[in-house]
Amino acid sequence: MDCKSIIFTLKVIFVATERTFVMIKPDAVERKLVGEIVSRFERKGLRIVAMKMVNMSRQQAEELYSPHREKPFFKDLVNFATRGPVIVMVLEGDSAIDVVRLMIGSTDARKAAPGTIRGDFALDIQENVVHASDSKESFEREHKIFFSPLELAH
Repeated sequence: MDCKSIIFTLKVIFVATERTFVMIKPDAVERKLVGEIVSRFERKGLRIVAMKMVNMSRQQAEELYSPHREKPFFKDLVNFATRGPVIVMVLEGDSAIDVVRLMIGSTDARKAAPGTIRGDFALDIQENVVHASDSKESFEREHKIFFSPLELAH
């Protein structure tokens, strides 16, 4: 393999591998779905870089859902997210953001395809068991709400 081929290969590997933030919501924790959800991500080849259970504060919930601050459902969303413990994690893998978004399915449980996490487990548009970053910018903002740089495995 020549030098140009090696550099191209390294660029492809570097660009394709990314991280995403995922939160398993209180409804999934209450319904004992954590293991099933985490298992799906692992079976897909995603690597857990950080994971912990937290009782999200109101401030953390408001920061996480800040893009929805002006929407009528914001207060209900914050109340739901803080009603019980959640699992927060950072996953890593090839095109992790897109892969996880595809795996979790539509936000609205009624529209989520069977076989997706929401399609199989979500009850409605709010109690939809999981949240995941929708972009690199969202990941950068969201994971810092819950994790310090030292908590992320390398």
